[in-house]
Amino acid sequence: MGKPVICLGIESTADDLGVGVASSEGRILANVIMAYTPEKGGIHPREAARHHSRVAGEAVRKALEQASVDPEDIDVVAFSQGPGMGPCLRTGATVARAMAVYLGVPLVGVNHCVAHIEIGKLTTGVEDPLTLYVSGGNTIVSALEGGRYRVFGETLDIAVGNCLDVFAREAGLGYPGGPAVEEAALKGSRYIRLPYTVKGMDMSFSGLLTHALRLLRSGRYRVEDLCYSLQETAFSMLAEITERALAHTRKSEVLLTGGVAANRRLQEMIRFVAEEHNATFHVVPKEYAVDNGAMIAWTGLLMFRAGVETPVEESFVRPRWRLDEVEVVWA
Repeated sequence: MGKPVICLGIESTADDLGVGVASSEGRILANVIMAYTPEKGGIHPREAARHHSRVAGEAVRKALEQASVDPEDIDVVAFSQGPGMGPCLRTGATVARAMAVYLGVPLVGVNHCVAHIEIGKLTTGVEDPLTLYVSGGNTIVSALEGGRYRVFGETLDIAVGNCLDVFAREAGLGYPGGPAVEEAALKGSRYIRLPYTVKGMDMSFSGLLTHALRLLRSGRYRVEDLCYSLQETAFSMLAEITERALAHTRKSEVLLTGGVAANRRLQEMIRFVAEEHNATFHVVPKEYAVDNGAMIAWTGLLMFRAGVETPVEESFVRPRWRLDEVEVVWA
């Protein structure tokens, strides 16, 4: 056996600047995350990009130290090419291009959504799952069919993570909102009826959020009860489309990945759906649920070993790059 291939991956789609190092043996050697936290409101793309630019050098240095590798040991550099916020993506791409050119190694542009699936597969050991990918920017049910991750259901407007973040911010629960809503929901006991919007295999969370905010501002309900009701409604929608997709694809494994995958109530509901259909349930480890450089490094390695490279002159970012546009030639 020859020397393992080492890939350095840079993630910069939104508020996290992540740098990871992975080896072709399937080992994650480093995973450094330096998050931008807005002073108020949501993510400001240009401010986040300035943050990423400021901390990129330190993040790369820390990742190399953590991995115990020298820059000349890097065989390939990968970066999140999309989807995501344009200014943030461009910052990460600029760092990745500079490193690839300086080190004289190939560059690989990675789809952020694909990376969430691939890191989930690596860390849980699943081979061909139905995947529920839930985060602040994406809400997708997908499975590998015919050489692509086909989308069987998705949000028609905002992502479930964004829904939770906005509600938490308005309720004064802090940022990021998902963990804060989960904690408050544990103290809630009264279910308050909220809009449940499933259209075929797709979902809509904007009406749910608008109504929940209206009830919050009315002052008639406990925040804990609203958090409990918001979670139960949103997650029931996710469970419904996951169950439908599972019945259609007949996959024997269900993978939960993305930042919202860390929510224990959602895990409980999707585990129940999987077991009802005689499928095994798997959830990505918490440190790889959030946006991270390790998932970009690992997916970049898979792509590189399958012969995929991105010429520097073609390494433009793709803010609206869909999951199902990627040819999964490494599967």
